[in-house]
Amino acid sequence: MNLELMLPLIIYLVLVLGVGFWASRHRVGGDFVQEYFIGNRSMGGLVLAMTLVATYTSASSFIGGPGAAYKIGLGWVLLAMIQLPTVWLTLGVLGKKFAIIARRVNAVTINDMLWARYQSKAVVVLGSVTIILAFIATMVVQFIGGARLLETATGLSYQQGLLLFASCVLLYTVIGGFRAVVMTDALQGIIMLIGTGALLAGILVAGDGLPNLIHQLKVIDPKLVSPQGAGDLLTQPFMLSFWVLVCIGVVGLPHSALRCFGYRDSKALHRGILIGTIVSALLMFGMHLAGALGRAILPGMDSPDKIMPSLMMEVLPPWLAGVFLAAPMAAIMSTIDSQLIQASATLVKDLYLNYLSPEKAGQEKLEVRVPRLSLLCTLILGTLVLLAALQPPEMIIWLNLLAFGGLQAVFLWPLVLGLYWSRANGPGALASMVCGILCYAILSQWEIKPAGLHAIVPSLGLGLIAFVLVSLLTPAPSQHVRRLFEPQSSMD
Repeated sequence: MNLELMLPLIIYLVLVLGVGFWASRHRVGGDFVQEYFIGNRSMGGLVLAMTLVATYTSASSFIGGPGAAYKIGLGWVLLAMIQLPTVWLTLGVLGKKFAIIARRVNAVTINDMLWARYQSKAVVVLGSVTIILAFIATMVVQFIGGARLLETATGLSYQQGLLLFASCVLLYTVIGGFRAVVMTDALQGIIMLIGTGALLAGILVAGDGLPNLIHQLKVIDPKLVSPQGAGDLLTQPFMLSFWVLVCIGVVGLPHSALRCFGYRDSKALHRGILIGTIVSALLMFGMHLAGALGRAILPGMDSPDKIMPSLMMEVLPPWLAGVFLAAPMAAIMSTIDSQLIQASATLVKDLYLNYLSPEKAGQEKLEVRVPRLSLLCTLILGTLVLLAALQPPEMIIWLNLLAFGGLQAVFLWPLVLGLYWSRANGPGALASMVCGILCYAILSQWEIKPAGLHAIVPSLGLGLIAFVLVSLLTPAPSQHVRRLFEPQSSMD
């Protein structure tokens, strides 16, 4: 085991655990559910920006994306920058209106908002089931990625790496809740920036500067420096699909949308948009450019997904390589913790509290039971994901395929149209959710690509049509619901 390589990683793990313990001892008094699941809506601009970027940036951003850039070339770097407006879109489209209404209806989860808007148990239950299944699938894959990373870098067995990784994530998430999640996300975002910058600088030095690296790419394949990429893979249908999947559709991801509940005021929102967009641009450009330029340094790799750790070992001294090793670890953990806390909120708040009234359980008993149940659900969910990652079933792989686009197909239109179209109603939202997820599942399972488009594009199109038609053919929402969602107050 290389101690120089491991030291930055050990420091990082100690830091995130320290943040978790700090958050557990600095909870703001009041409602436990508000504090544990959304941090009492107290995020400032920097933390809002970093948690949104870190939540969206997963293992695929450090492994899969740069691997694709290695294979396809600089065209993929340009394509990756399609993701640049994601922070602006999420906080701009949902942000202020979401936060105002969430405070008005005391919403803690995305499904709280859906219930307040559509008054439909079917919408809440379908949304809850989708979140739990999709998050479990993606968390299993992220756990596997974290364990493999530790296995490769430290010499630990896969099982030992998995146990170490899972224990760290579970510990700070369970004890610290949402406050620990967003604070560690901020730390993880900073580490990702440092790691990406260090690697890119190392590549430029090892390759004798950018002009020489570009020349080497041209020698390997002139298409590597063209907008269409090697093999002309970046066609117009592909680019349109990518734009919808990783840019527009991100507005419909529940764990990203939930960040709109937790910020403090309008000043924090505006700072979050500015800082988040800059950080997102630096990360996306830096990571994918490193992958593309890496082909000039390591041209013969059989598995492009290994390009980032391979470059790390090739161009950086061991201690600096350890900093970069902490970067993908941070990306993985920042995605898992957000999904874990929201899956727990779905079980406790959306299903348990919504369907077991205080009159049945007793208000005092609930006040004692809910904190214990919240901690227990977070721990149990994390443990189940850990067990699944030990021997991942084949169905998990298929569920992971559905997870990212499936969440968008289910939630995008109910969230956006619920805020901006007064005629939107429960039957329309339910029709959109059912049509969207069924279309996405069918097209993905049988690899059907209408006009060469990714399954998410027709799925969102069908979901929108179903939403509008069914809403127009069924009764309008009540005046009470319409008044709740009218812009009546400010957060300034």
